[in-house]
Amino acid sequence: MEPSFPETVEPEFDRRTLLSLAAFAIGGASAPGIAFAAGQNSDIVGMDAVSLRDAIRSRKLSCVEVMNAFLDQIEAVNPTVNAVVSLQDRAALVKQAEARDAQIFRKEAIGPLHGLPHAAKDLVGVAGLPFTMGSPIFKDRIAKTDAVQAARLRTAGVVFIGKTNTPEFGLGSHTFNPVFGATRNAYDPSKSAGGSSGGAAVALALNMLPLADGSDYAGSLRNPAGWNNVYGFRTSIGRVPATVRDVWLPTMGVIGPMARNVRDLALLLSVQAGHDAAAPLSMESGGGLFEHPLHADMKGKRIAWAGDFKGSVPYEPGVLDLCRDALKSFQDLGCHVEEACPNYPIDKVWDSFIKLRGWQQGGGILELYNDPARRALLKPEAIYEVEQGLGLSAFDVTAHSVIRSEWSEAVRTFFQRYDFWIMPTAQTFPFDVDQRWPAEIAGHKMKTYHEWMEAVCLITMSGCPALAAPAGFASNGLPMGIQIIAPVHAEMECLRLAAAYQAASQPRLSRPSPLLGRGRRGS
Repeated sequence: MEPSFPETVEPEFDRRTLLSLAAFAIGGASAPGIAFAAGQNSDIVGMDAVSLRDAIRSRKLSCVEVMNAFLDQIEAVNPTVNAVVSLQDRAALVKQAEARDAQIFRKEAIGPLHGLPHAAKDLVGVAGLPFTMGSPIFKDRIAKTDAVQAARLRTAGVVFIGKTNTPEFGLGSHTFNPVFGATRNAYDPSKSAGGSSGGAAVALALNMLPLADGSDYAGSLRNPAGWNNVYGFRTSIGRVPATVRDVWLPTMGVIGPMARNVRDLALLLSVQAGHDAAAPLSMESGGGLFEHPLHADMKGKRIAWAGDFKGSVPYEPGVLDLCRDALKSFQDLGCHVEEACPNYPIDKVWDSFIKLRGWQQGGGILELYNDPARRALLKPEAIYEVEQGLGLSAFDVTAHSVIRSEWSEAVRTFFQRYDFWIMPTAQTFPFDVDQRWPAEIAGHKMKTYHEWMEAVCLITMSGCPALAAPAGFASNGLPMGIQIIAPVHAEMECLRLAAAYQAASQPRLSRPSPLLGRGRRGS
């Protein structure tokens, strides 16, 4: 089933008015364009994606103007943070933008993302672009075909300008690799951007992209969104089809959208979602569901706050306090909030997560591991996952999958009492970019490279959709986010609550990155 395309919107304002209002586009999570009060290009990149789309479709802006504006922004800011990689030649990109403009003038049918510059996460194959996955083994590889998601984006009208950086094979919630180096936090370049969709989140936060795609297994759409004051959405398994080697044993990894506000998040999800014949377990429902209005009355909704899982999960001091303060916005909306968790042993879920991840993630790397020359190029975290999987029998996998099912049933029962479940997007604030992963949290030593994301991985094991939204800032200016979690397949409910929360929290969350001011000065 092809994604459905919304009708053309004809904004009732002229070009000058549109550009003057761009920095204040409806729903902007951080209103980043404010830092660029002067200059037409900076106004363009500060627009939200929905308004940008409408401006292109109604000829208020040309695709060439939009392309040049975003390429200028990348040129000014990306050297500081290293979020966009494999950037393509400007002349060739402008030529593609010219072709998009010609389609509009010929009144051809166009997609919902027509003319928008886009950089796909470097775990996604895009025909003709480098496809390294952050690995030196594939540093010279060029994708021959589009993955399912890239094909949908191309059909929707984007112009692929490059890729966004990711850790090697997407392993770890900190974006660094030996091919492109580390991606730095949008609010403090000395800190981690999170991962594995770190490049995507930073590119959004610094107005280098209007939208971004990402994937999530152990928090890869949620942690970087929270650490860069943008939005990311881990969807239910099957909501968004993916190009995978084994189509009948689905991984716990999923694909989803990232954006600077909830309305843009829904726009991209409307393109991503829907059945594909190459992914037989993908949902039959199309993306049209996410084109519906997001406004809804949240009064009386029951929200559970996870806290520290009754002492089972450690958090860096300040994380829970900051996120608990964000809960006031839900109370202002008329929601009832109380601390609660499903009735199931957390340590049991975590142990099974580690084993199942080794089986699933390690299986994809096993061929490289079995070749001594290529194994020498694998990072320790990749070897760890393979060796976790090698230690399991088929019966072990079944037993751990049963525990996963028991946990998801406990969560389903939990949602009979609550409408939503909320917790932070990470257990720590952004750490030093040169640190591989946190060795301890609040005195608790981390035994694995991903244990510091344990709470987020528990949601992965549940199968529930989880929407990451900004929570606010620590005293040192570093961002943190919250996850809005709903029952399996309830993505629309996540979006509606997030939209209401965004509207209620806007003044508190509207803090542009200091790097936007630096970009304005051209430094």
